[in-house]
Amino acid sequence: MFALVANFAFLLAGGGSGGESAFMKFYNHYLNVPGFEAWKFLNLAIFVAFMIYVLKKPLGEAFAAKREEIRSELIKAEEEKAAANAKLTEIEGKLAQLDTEKEAIAEEAKNEASVEKKRLTEQAKAESNRLKAQAQSELSRLEAQSKSALRRFSAEESIRLAEEKVKAKLNGEVDSRLIRAGIAEIGGLN
Repeated sequence: MFALVANFAFLLAGGGSGGESAFMKFYNHYLNVPGFEAWKFLNLAIFVAFMIYVLKKPLGEAFAAKREEIRSELIKAEEEKAAANAKLTEIEGKLAQLDTEKEAIAEEAKNEASVEKKRLTEQAKAESNRLKAQAQSELSRLEAQSKSALRRFSAEESIRLAEEKVKAKLNGEVDSRLIRAGIAEIGGLN
């Protein structure tokens, strides 16, 4: 496109005559440098400007829609972040309560263990006292039986020893004397 404009300007500037015009001198000196060819850059600039003009509205709308989508995603992400933070705070609170509950349960278990220990100690003392009383009564009963058996044995042994002494001292003369004394006591022989 620029080539068309440049050729048109070239013709207008008197490119058909033998002399160089001021435009042609400027063109040849500044713009017609081999490898530079400024008309290509100008052509590109015109093309880009035209494309921007043509695509500005659809691209602007697409970019605006994309911007709104990104904005809504960011808002949604912020809401999710706030919900996650709230849930985190709630869970941290529950964890703190768990520590408190754990300590309370441990304290309650210690108290229950102490009460149970005291109850078992009292129960053991009561059982011990009951067994002592039972053993004492059994010992008393056995002592009474032993004393009774010992008295019986002592009486039997005393009688046996007395019989032996009496039998050892008894002879015919003592026997006749005892019989006469017994008869006299009764009232005689009549």
